[in-house]
Amino acid sequence: MALDPTDRRILSVLQRKGRISNADLSEEVNLSASACHRRVQRLEEDGYISSYVALLDRRKMGLPTLVFVEITLSGQADDLLDAFEKAVSRIPDVLECHLMAGTADYILKIVAEDTEDFARIHRQHLSRLPGVAQMQSSFALRTVFKTTAIPV
Repeated sequence: MALDPTDRRILSVLQRKGRISNADLSEEVNLSASACHRRVQRLEEDGYISSYVALLDRRKMGLPTLVFVEITLSGQADDLLDAFEKAVSRIPDVLECHLMAGTADYILKIVAEDTEDFARIHRQHLSRLPGVAQMQSSFALRTVFKTTAIPV
């Protein structure tokens, strides 16, 4: 299914206001409530909308420290990559894990209470990941820009 301008407006609004009522959404995109509802359902069914979530403030949740960890593995065999990915997905402090092209094999985005908490995460989890040859951690000093909305 190709997205038309109305679909794109719906997606744009929903990315910013996920809890908006169908009545308010239909008003913002200039559609009847029933037509808007049908379009949202179709966008969900076709996979354009994968889920609805509440985005929490990590600072208010006691996790103000943001760390990016570059990981280089000892090899590139499928079984090693699979074992690493399975193990890293079980670490609750890891928000994102990306397989990379470049100097590192993976980049992890991790939240922690502070540097001591990150040391615990490193000691209890990261140092035990299978196949890790090298790790480099970078602490974010300040978030300059952040969004979850992709261009539509």
